[in-house]
Amino acid sequence: MKSLIVMSLLGALLHVSPPVFSQQISKEELLFLTPEWKGERFPDGRPKVSDALLKRMRLVTHEEAWAVMKGENYKFQYAEGWQCINPDSVLVGRALTATFMPGRPDVHRVIDKKGHEKDGRIKSQNAWPIDMLVRGDVYVVDQFGAHENGPTIGDNLGNSIYAKSGNGIVYEGAIRDIAGLKEIGGFTSFFRSYHPSHHLNNPDGELNTTLVAINHPTRIGKVMVMPGDVVLGRDGAVTFIPPHLVEKVVTTSEIVRLRDMFGHERLRQQKYTAGQIDNRWTPEIEKDFSQWLNAHINELPVPKEQIQEYLKKRTW
Repeated sequence: MKSLIVMSLLGALLHVSPPVFSQQISKEELLFLTPEWKGERFPDGRPKVSDALLKRMRLVTHEEAWAVMKGENYKFQYAEGWQCINPDSVLVGRALTATFMPGRPDVHRVIDKKGHEKDGRIKSQNAWPIDMLVRGDVYVVDQFGAHENGPTIGDNLGNSIYAKSGNGIVYEGAIRDIAGLKEIGGFTSFFRSYHPSHHLNNPDGELNTTLVAINHPTRIGKVMVMPGDVVLGRDGAVTFIPPHLVEKVVTTSEIVRLRDMFGHERLRQQKYTAGQIDNRWTPEIEKDFSQWLNAHINELPVPKEQIQEYLKKRTW
């Protein structure tokens, strides 16, 4: 009986399909890794934060986002030390991630073969994630800090990225063709360095980089970035916001913005002292704030619908 069981197990093992390297994350894996997100998703499972929230996110500061996420125990979402294209502009969008590693011929060959023959990919590996971009995405790339002979993005791919996404990039490595990239309107981007060389991807000759993951978790600075995270790039730094916290970050930012506007106006009018505004507001000040919101509802830098929703929840 024991021998029959062993034979059956061996037979079953012989018919098991060998594991296949999953360069692009599966929908099931994405669902597993992003359980807190209950909203809309792309067909591949990537969380799809709404365009309306992305638009409102453009006025959020790093301080406001950081405070909300720290309160939710997300302590490693901020990356600094970047060089920038369009440093006075704001980059907002949904992360599409890619991870490169130093080139290794044997691994590169099998990934190339699978990509071209099974997955239907065309061109070189550095173009594969870019072909997947859609409007509102931000291409987030871990290029392992590669500098000389490392850049996989120049002005040709930069134009393609911008045409597909309407956004720039967050790039943990060097870029090239920086003059051409600066000519792309709206290509607000964050990168580590610039070098005029370019990556080489011939496994039978010179090989500098190999693409090992698309839309997997990746690392940017000290941040674990998930596909579908909302990217907030401004003021020389980048914050990555988990999709399920985006609405809270935006709403909190808007409330802080409105309270600051009200407080500053009342201080200029000398209606209240700095001590009164800096401390917990009294019921009288809170009532004055509600009346101020109603009186200025069509003039404030927050959607009218959001102010009305906020007022419904107030007791003053």
